[in-house]
Amino acid sequence: MSKAWYVVNTYSSYEQKIERILRKMMETDPDFFAVCSDVKVPMETVMDIKDGKKREVKRKLLPGYILVELDLPENSWKTYCSQIKRIQGVTGFVTPNDSMKPQPLSAEEVKSIFQKTGDMKTEKTFKPKQTFSVGEVVKIIEGPFESFTGTIDEINTQKNSLRVSVGIFGRSTPVEVGFLQVEKDDGGR
Repeated sequence: MSKAWYVVNTYSSYEQKIERILRKMMETDPDFFAVCSDVKVPMETVMDIKDGKKREVKRKLLPGYILVELDLPENSWKTYCSQIKRIQGVTGFVTPNDSMKPQPLSAEEVKSIFQKTGDMKTEKTFKPKQTFSVGEVVKIIEGPFESFTGTIDEINTQKNSLRVSVGIFGRSTPVEVGFLQVEKDDGGR
């Protein structure tokens, strides 16, 4: 036996409820605690701009899924998997065949998920909540071109910036702005 992370499929928006139930089972059942050592609902922090104000928002990295760290015994793994599957809101383990022992996540997959959630240290990467596409109209909300509206010409994800064409003195002029300096233009709605 060795500990590994498994993915459990849940009803949408039941993730935290199932996490609480599993933690309660770990507290009250010593046999279950010997097999299940941790439960996580992977959450990531994204920047949200609403009404011109920046704020950090937590959102589910894998909606409809939770991660469960299990040390499944070879001879009685079905017992513990059934215990988890019987929880209301759980649809099962992510596995190619429901009658087979669930396959754990690889070390690379676990590392990737935990780096995104901040549970494992990595270079901090900025991820905007809103996505942009070339040709989209945006309003600049910060900087020297504040209140100008323009069309996105280019997206640079390495620099977290956009090249936007804005009308200045009757001419289309390209300006470079950061992701957090613009918001999607809703046409004044």
